Amino acid sequence: MKWSQYFIPTLKETPLGTEAISHQLSLRAGLVHMLTSGVYSYLPLGLRVLKRLEDIIREEMNAIGANELFLPCLHPLELWKQTGRDEVLADVMITFEDNRKRAMCLGPTHEEVITNLVKDFVQSYRQLPVVLYQIQTKFRDELRTRFGIVRACEFIMKDAYSFDRDKKGLQKNYELMYGAYKKIFDRCGLETVILEADSGAMGGDVSHEFMVPASIGEDIIVNCPACGLQAGGSEERAEGKICPKCKKGKLTAQVAIELGHIFQLGTKYSQAQGAQFLDESGKQQPIIMGCYGIGVSRVIAAIIEKHNDEKGIIWPVQVAPFDVEILPLKGSKEDGQIDQLAEQYYTDLIHEGLEVLMDDREETPGRKFNDADLIGVPVRLTIGKRNLAAGKVEIKVRETGEVILIEKEKVKQKILETVKAACQTS
Repeated sequence: MKWSQYFIPTLKETPLGTEAISHQLSLRAGLVHMLTSGVYSYLPLGLRVLKRLEDIIREEMNAIGANELFLPCLHPLELWKQTGRDEVLADVMITFEDNRKRAMCLGPTHEEVITNLVKDFVQSYRQLPVVLYQIQTKFRDELRTRFGIVRACEFIMKDAYSFDRDKKGLQKNYELMYGAYKKIFDRCGLETVILEADSGAMGGDVSHEFMVPASIGEDIIVNCPACGLQAGGSEERAEGKICPKCKKGKLTAQVAIELGHIFQLGTKYSQAQGAQFLDESGKQQPIIMGCYGIGVSRVIAAIIEKHNDEKGIIWPVQVAPFDVEILPLKGSKEDGQIDQLAEQYYTDLIHEGLEVLMDDREETPGRKFNDADLIGVPVRLTIGKRNLAAGKVEIKVRETGEVILIEKEKVKQKILETVKAACQTS
């Protein structure tokens, strides 16, 4: 992709009213644009990041045997009344009456809808287990939106659901999801803390949260340096207190972003909605369920929070919008050799399967360098008159700042090696 043909509206100044680094940089780098409080458009660069993240999620979900589908955003409120969650989630549900006078809502999550679907098709133990997932937009009328896409009214979630004949089957699928979540976050360059958690409005008696310690967030991780205890809690009740487990260490509290939450739901939804199956003896039994969510939008924000510097974003290769950015620095419009070499590298690297952005704008070198650092493409290839006079070009690794001067004939192989090495360390 060439910058002159792409839509990347970068900003020099930090937008007013933004407190989180991820919010500031996602706006400045042209990833998203705020339509109104809590509602964001994903611009072309942000959409590329989103699609790469979704690809990672799909690969790991498919690897454990989950099947992707796509459920409606528009729900009959009647389904939610069956479980009583129309009242539990009344504060955040967006409800309305359609032209047929039906009570409807925009889906804040999909447990009721997926249970209604499965009960129509699964009647026998021979059809179990079933594991389904989707990546889709959710809607919640949040009174207090915060940190840009971290807490928004319209957001993207990966939600998965398992349906089993017994608790043993549920436990197996739960462990598969647990492992898949660890792989997903590792591939995104995020070290997560996994905590046992309260199931809350979702129901069930077992759940785990996947947290990333950060400078922002709405959750707290309580740590004990003496025994290694990690748990959820509140800063006021934890900071400086003696650890209840080892009775020695003083607790510390760390702000965190919750990225994922998995639940063993049991029969809460299947019993309420009549989702049953016939067992081997011909008796009706409620289907045993689990649900598993990842806040996809939040993951993007968390990556930026953990991977940035004073110049901008530092994308891990696997989620970066592009693998390589080419910067031809032309001192005059007559620099035909620089243009020719840039086009050659651009074509060669794309042919090798890399995602390449070439900044072909008629801009100053300073503007090009600043924008390159801001959008954070992992590997930068700069073609300038001074180095080219010696038959060389410059490769720079965004994460480490390493600068490599290399003969112009050896660029393709060196770029491939550099991207591969960055993938292995991200």
